[in-house]
Amino acid sequence: MILYNAFRHPKKLRISVLMSVGLDEESCCFIMDQRRDQLTQWVRDRLQANVSQTHLPTSLEMVSGDASFRRYFRARFDAADNQSVTVIAVDAPPDKENNHSFVDVAKTLGAFGVRVPEVYAVDFEQGFMLLSDLGDSVLLPMLTEANVAEYYQQALSGLLPIQRSCFEKPLPPYDRSLLMTEMALFSDWLLERHLGLVLTEADRFMLKHAYSYLAGEALAQPQVTVHRDYHSRNLMCLSDGALGVIDFQDAVHGPITYDAVSLLKDCYCKWPAAQVREWALGFYELLKTEPEHAGVIGDIDAEQYMQWFNLMAAQRHLKAAGIFARLCYRDGKQSYLDDVPRTLSYLVEETRGVDTLANLHGFLMDVVVPALINRQPSANEFFQ
Repeated sequence: MILYNAFRHPKKLRISVLMSVGLDEESCCFIMDQRRDQLTQWVRDRLQANVSQTHLPTSLEMVSGDASFRRYFRARFDAADNQSVTVIAVDAPPDKENNHSFVDVAKTLGAFGVRVPEVYAVDFEQGFMLLSDLGDSVLLPMLTEANVAEYYQQALSGLLPIQRSCFEKPLPPYDRSLLMTEMALFSDWLLERHLGLVLTEADRFMLKHAYSYLAGEALAQPQVTVHRDYHSRNLMCLSDGALGVIDFQDAVHGPITYDAVSLLKDCYCKWPAAQVREWALGFYELLKTEPEHAGVIGDIDAEQYMQWFNLMAAQRHLKAAGIFARLCYRDGKQSYLDDVPRTLSYLVEETRGVDTLANLHGFLMDVVVPALINRQPSANEFFQ
């Protein structure tokens, strides 16, 4: 358990976690390297039936970590025809990651035509996986004003098979309890932990009322398969021009607007509001005209759809702002604080003019935004 907990943090903090139980720094580094060594040997064992001993990978190349506890490595080797081949080895501690869900969702989405990594091998006990390699071309740095519309149209079309996918074992519901728990992260981690605000009973009552309203609006929508983190950092530009999809293990059965919100109101980039509305309405029309979706969207009109879209965005950005603060203070990933101002600016826009959220909007403008600018002065550019 100590070993797994150590990998929750960047290297210096992981060493601190291990040293806190009496290990010296040399021993700490040994334990961390040992986990990687174990994964390397496991990969070699999985490949040896199809790869000659002399061509087996002797080391793993770090690809990335992410906002979770997973780490990704690339293994390179030569196949029988001397062609260079790469696969992705995943270190996903089983007490921190839902690896069974990852495998189940990957297989189902793949069967519905979604370009997800193929699972070649998995060891649930150790928390190791071997996947096909979708490359390094993440969508986010590829986006420009000239190409974003084309990429987003492709990504929105790619949502259709995700939404209509059916699972042998039903996905967890995106129910009121989960929606409320997510929004509470905003209060606990952003307002209190990051900004140091002392919330009054009136503040807490107002926030709970706003959260409850947003949860109700989410539950009123048609419910479909939801990726739950469908955005530019989880879409890969593949060599054949298609978009690959990653980080889908937290999929749920939930609101039809959720994934479109994640993409079009991305916490990592922002486009003009009028353009976002046009894209959102385009997806609505796609849902209306797609034969397999027409029965899901039913007779819902564009105005209702856009209301749900906007309110779903408010729910997501409350959650995301809280998660970014939690990633900093709990997991030692301070860079995520850079995404808080953009995320909060979305929230200000989404609560403006909504009668039921008027008190929340006032609280954001009068209390939260000034506190954020005081804490992170560079945030001021998002609220001019």
